[in-house]
Amino acid sequence: DDLPCMDDDDLRRGRPTCHKVYGEAMALLAGDALLTLAFEAVAPAGAEAVRVLAEAAGSRGMVGGQVADLAAEGAEPDLAAVEWIHDHKTGALIRASLLVGALAGGGATRDLGPLAEFGQCIGRAFQIADDCLDVTGNQQDLGKRPGQDEAARKSTYPAAIGLSASLQAAHALVGRAEELATEIGSWTAGGLESLSPLLRDAARFTVSRFS
Repeated sequence: DDLPCMDDDDLRRGRPTCHKVYGEAMALLAGDALLTLAFEAVAPAGAEAVRVLAEAAGSRGMVGGQVADLAAEGAEPDLAAVEWIHDHKTGALIRASLLVGALAGGGATRDLGPLAEFGQCIGRAFQIADDCLDVTGNQQDLGKRPGQDEAARKSTYPAAIGLSASLQAAHALVGRAEELATEIGSWTAGGLESLSPLLRDAARFTVSRFS
């Protein structure tokens, strides 16, 4: 979404965006190539892993979320709509990355619901944090220009419920994710208990940028 046809961002993580360095055509082709490479990488994990990634990347996931994000520009912010956008444009691929990893590791026979919920929690928390930092952050810390969401009249958490309530929501999601990390750590087969600290660290990272 850095492309001129969408957010038209000049910076990403403190560096010029791909289209600024290589041009819009090359940036578009790079995105296409990376997406297809993802399917090539996942294919050995089996058909279910490919299906999970396809759903997360396509119209029922990242692409659909980005469409909704663009369509909501200028509209009155609605929390349910914002959550849908965040869960799809950001959370879907985070959730899929966890599920694909589990499937590749032989987790197809286990109920992966807690892992999917964990991914949704940290995906939404990460996007809420991003929304809030666009309000409170500076270019040096963000690696991109702040204030762009408001300028584009994006549907964001702070626009829908305010900054303070948004921060509380992000921390609540991290708390739930930590509970799920403990539950997932109880899956002892294959040494999955070692996942608990890794998952907790991932959850805490989503809001660590506030400190």
